[in-house]
Amino acid sequence: MTAKSFPIPNFRAWRAVVLHRPSPAADGVLRQLERLGIEARQLWPELEPAPPGPDVVFFDADMGYDGQFPWPIGEPPVPLVALVGSEAPGRLEWVLGQGATAHLMKPVQSGGVYSALVVACHGFALRRALDREIGDLRGRLRRRPRVARALAGVMTAHGIDETEAMRRIRAAAMERRQTIEDYCDGLLAGRGARAAGREA
Repeated sequence: MTAKSFPIPNFRAWRAVVLHRPSPAADGVLRQLERLGIEARQLWPELEPAPPGPDVVFFDADMGYDGQFPWPIGEPPVPLVALVGSEAPGRLEWVLGQGATAHLMKPVQSGGVYSALVVACHGFALRRALDREIGDLRGRLRRRPRVARALAGVMTAHGIDETEAMRRIRAAAMERRQTIEDYCDGLLAGRGARAAGREA
């Protein structure tokens, strides 16, 4: 995903949680969210796991702690915006470990929430896309030995070299609109040998 492919969301009708003790900083964020048409509420000390969940969470980076969120550390299901007062390295390291993709410095000024929302949502979408891509690549890597077995089978069955066998497997997979890995699974299960073996 690139910046050009990221459409800026319309935040109206979104739900937000400001996970922060009652304070002027929390009040400032709540007022800006309200002006953006976002339904927002302030909670402390923990985020309620009951549905419907929020679309975005603003949280206190200074007083936050592990276990505050109802999801595994570093795996937020929504964009996180840190409200940062202390720039102590340990605090910032904790914020990054939670998976925050944007921040606002405290005291919160009269603006900045919209920009933080856009940046947080873009970073969150990019992280999700990269996670999916990495998961797909890891899955393909795990299946590589099966592709090698299918490739060897086609080479042996038709007396062709590795390059030609791979070309035929790729062509047959494309014809069936399958990934090479899925096609090779079928090949090892006894399906599609004719398609892989024939001349393209």
